[in-house]
Amino acid sequence: MKILVINCGSSSLKYQLIDMAGESVLCKGLCERIGIEGSNITHKANGGEWSVQTPFPTHTEAFMKVVEMMTTGEGAVVKDKSEIDAIGHRVVQGAEYFTKSEIVTDAIIDKIEEIAPLAPVHNMAHVQGLRSAKAVFGEQVPNVVVFDTTFHQTMPPKAYMYGVPYEMYEKYAIRRYGAHGTSHRYVSMAAAQYLGKDPSELKMVTCHLGNGSSITAVDGGRCVDTSMGLTPLAGVLMGTRCGDVDPSVVTYMEQKMGIHGQEMADYLNKQCGLLGVSGVSSDKRDVEAAAAAGNERAKLASDMLNYQIKKFVGAYAAAMGGLDCVVFTGGIGENDAHVRSEVCKNMEFLGIRLDEEKNRQRGADILDLTAEGGRVKVLMVCTNEELMIARDTLGLVTGR
Repeated sequence: MKILVINCGSSSLKYQLIDMAGESVLCKGLCERIGIEGSNITHKANGGEWSVQTPFPTHTEAFMKVVEMMTTGEGAVVKDKSEIDAIGHRVVQGAEYFTKSEIVTDAIIDKIEEIAPLAPVHNMAHVQGLRSAKAVFGEQVPNVVVFDTTFHQTMPPKAYMYGVPYEMYEKYAIRRYGAHGTSHRYVSMAAAQYLGKDPSELKMVTCHLGNGSSITAVDGGRCVDTSMGLTPLAGVLMGTRCGDVDPSVVTYMEQKMGIHGQEMADYLNKQCGLLGVSGVSSDKRDVEAAAAAGNERAKLASDMLNYQIKKFVGAYAAAMGGLDCVVFTGGIGENDAHVRSEVCKNMEFLGIRLDEEKNRQRGADILDLTAEGGRVKVLMVCTNEELMIARDTLGLVTGR
C-alpha cells in the first residue's frame, strides 16, 4: 500500500509518498509560497532533486503539481495517482473532540475548522489541505487525520487544568493540550524498542527541540504532562515564541506598547524567543555562532533555552517519581551537541551522565549518548512523524 503523507501550512505543503510494504520513502518534497508570488516546488525522488517555479494560487494547485511531479518525468515514482491508496494528514489541534486518529468525513473537517481558534494558523491550513486533497484525488481515496494533541490526551486533570475559574474550561475548553504529540509518541516507542523494553516499563522525558520546542513526560508509554499549553506558545523559549511568561507581563506590555488582542498574540508568537532575546536570529545555529563571537545577548538566549529544558527534565522526573531515559529529537535535539551537553551538565544526582565523545557523533537514527556509570539512558532519536502518520493511516484504512 502506498500512502501519501501531507503536512499543510498556511502557505506551504510538505509531502512524502511511503510504500508501506517496506516503509520506504518513494519521494518527498515541499511546495512553498502558496498564494504568494514566487511559489515553487522542490521534489526529491530516485536519487535526484528538482525545483520548479510555478504559481500556486491555492493548495489545490499545489496538490495538482505534486501529482504531476510524482507521475511524470525523471522524478516519477508511480504511473498514475490511482496508485496512491490513502492520504494521511497532520493536524495540530484536535482539542478534546479527537482522542485518536480518524478517517476523514465532512463532519470531521467541519469540527477541525470549528476548533481552529485554538490553533488558528495551523488548523485552517489543515482544513484547506483536506478539502484540496479530496478535490484532487477524489472521494474514493480515503483521507486520515492524525492529531498532534491525541498523545497528550492521557494527561490527568491535575496536569492539564489551569488555575482559572472552572467555568472557563466548561464554557471555552481552556486547558493544556500540548503539541508535537506524534513526534513524542514515535520517539518514545523507538527508544523503548532500542532499549529492549516494553514502553510500560519506562519513565521517559522526551525533548522535541526545533524552531518550536516541547518537553513531554512519558510514564509507562503514556503522556502524563507536557510543556506546551492551550496553544504551542507555552513552555520553553523557542525560535520566535516567548514560552512561559507571567501573564502580567503581557498586560503590562499591552499598556506600554499600545497593542492588544491578536496583535499582541502575533508579537509573542513571531517576535520573541531566541530572536527577541538575541536580536540576531530565530535560528539556533546563528545564535550559537554569534555567542561564540562574543555577542552577550546571543549567549543569554542560548543559556536561557538550555536552562529551561533542564528545569523541565528535573520537574518531570519528580512528577513521575523517577527517570529511566531522556530522549533528544527534532532539528535542534538531533543536531545540536551543545544543547544536549548543557542540558545534561550537573545532572548526575538524577543519574544522568553524558559521554561528550559519543555526543559529537552523527549519522545514525538512534545514538546512545550515555556515559559509563550513567543510570539514566540519554538517547538521540531522529523523529519520523511522517512514518507515524502513515502507520496510523494504514491501520485505519485496513482495519488492522
